[in-house]
Amino acid sequence: MYARGACDEKGSTPGMIYGLAIARDHGLLDGWSIWYFGNMEEWCDGIAPNTFVEVDPMIKPDFVVIGEPTDMLVYRGQKGRLEMEIVARGRSAHAASNHLGENAIYSLVPIIEAIEQLEPELGYHEFLGNGKITVTDMHVKTASINAVPDEAVITVDRRMTLGETREDVFNQVKNLIPEDCNDKIFIRELFYDEPSYTGYVYPVEKYFPAWLMPDAHPLCVAGQQTRKAMGLADADTGKWDFSTNGIYWAGKAGIPSIGFGPGDEVTAHTVNDSVALEDVVKATEFYALLPGIILEQ
Repeated sequence: MYARGACDEKGSTPGMIYGLAIARDHGLLDGWSIWYFGNMEEWCDGIAPNTFVEVDPMIKPDFVVIGEPTDMLVYRGQKGRLEMEIVARGRSAHAASNHLGENAIYSLVPIIEAIEQLEPELGYHEFLGNGKITVTDMHVKTASINAVPDEAVITVDRRMTLGETREDVFNQVKNLIPEDCNDKIFIRELFYDEPSYTGYVYPVEKYFPAWLMPDAHPLCVAGQQTRKAMGLADADTGKWDFSTNGIYWAGKAGIPSIGFGPGDEVTAHTVNDSVALEDVVKATEFYALLPGIILEQ
């Protein structure tokens, strides 16, 4: 099925709902309280489970299964992220007399070029891979399209691998700003306080820690045994390249988490966004069988 969000991540929802219902009807959930959690606010990873666990009704799961696409493999980690803005201030002037102004865009050009060259110097983890950095947005403040902009802002998406600290990655970018420009160029971490569709506001910093479950953790072992019980071919555990709510579940709250879902993340956010319907059905088995197999660990 090709559709917006089919892979990322509506494809796991039917299997989770029907899988838990089937497990309930066959007594496979005895001893468990199971929640299905589908949420909005994907543009700020982890904010929805954060409120679910820490605000009301104060539920803290023992284990979490994330339904983001894993191509029917068990995933156990992902990189984190820090979102930043670099702001340059200039001086406005008419474009016809641009020598009287100071173009804020031009002040950011060498910093943008330095960011582009920075990636080979970023951290590396043998399982999660290299850190990443990208300028993802730019906007300016200008009196008109015939005026020198007196402010320019770029957004920086910095993907953090394990072993990199929040302070280190922030300072790594901050140090790209020349010392003699500190009076007109500054960096700041981003903060999220946008109202949800209900109007509710839950302010959080846009820092999302990396996380990784050990292969030998009972939840990972149970996940692999569940795949085997379903008749799937043996395969190593994997990881996401993109971000998920695991940055809260495992990264911030320390709740053991794995991922399992139909679909391949490479199709997410593309015109090929799709999921194999046979995998949607097959994933139902995983969600139904996993709780009982966890109890055997």
